[in-house]
Amino acid sequence: MNALLDLDQLRTFIAIAETGSFTKAAEQVNKTQSAVSMQMRRLEERVGQPIFVRDGRQSRVTDAGVRLLDFARRMLSLNAETIAAFSSDAMSGKVRLGLPDDYAPRLLPTVLASFATTHPNIEIEVVCEQSSCIYRRIQDGRLDLGIVTHGDSIAERNGRIIRSEPLLWVSSAHHSVHCQTTIPLALGTKTCSWRQRATAALSRVERKYRIAYVSSSAAAATGAVMAGLAVAVLPESALTADMRVLGAREGFPELPNCDIALIRSEAARERIHNALAAHIVNALDNVSGSNLAAE
Repeated sequence: MNALLDLDQLRTFIAIAETGSFTKAAEQVNKTQSAVSMQMRRLEERVGQPIFVRDGRQSRVTDAGVRLLDFARRMLSLNAETIAAFSSDAMSGKVRLGLPDDYAPRLLPTVLASFATTHPNIEIEVVCEQSSCIYRRIQDGRLDLGIVTHGDSIAERNGRIIRSEPLLWVSSAHHSVHCQTTIPLALGTKTCSWRQRATAALSRVERKYRIAYVSSSAAAATGAVMAGLAVAVLPESALTADMRVLGAREGFPELPNCDIALIRSEAARERIHNALAAHIVNALDNVSGSNLAAE
């Protein structure tokens, strides 16, 4: 292998490996899917070995790809560290970020890993709570930025929608709890907009239900689903291979989209806050290409 490795190709490669999808990676790195595919073909040519194999609708990293992934992360980290070391205006400090744990496992790797690579001297303190609690912390100045569900509490009047995806009824792929006459549900607390939308939709079609599990933790709801104990409502990106999506065929009405918003404290106007806000928008935005850095 005589050719030099391209850092931009490596960045795209990492995104695919982490998301398991060329399509999701294309959104993350702000490229078209065809451009991403071309980059990976060229990277495979440089490495001289296949680095991906198709596994159904997902793209799985090969053994050679796993080896390359470690080198790729180290190279990008060293590149960012080098740039920061010679930059006269490298940013440093701490930003306080809040988001619900519904989003943390899916969004934090996308946001924090790449941001840490480009801004190694900025510390991010993360708080996981319900959207309404995140909003209050933002209002009180106890948090700088928040990623929240648009529609929960009064956050919807102050946030900027940066992501929208289908909200779906899900059950375990290995159980038939959804066939019960009265559907047991695993939902959030009374202030959760997903709960409100779900129960309202079932009432409209006169489908009997009971709320069997209540928790502000997404992990708890998912656990009830996987154990075959309840049906839950989750955004499309939270689905796993062991889940089954329920629709009109099973008697479940269509739900509105789940909108995710970015909110920020009035005091969070320094360069480090702008940098993370812009990075979150660029990493997650599937609504528009606009930027929050100047807001």
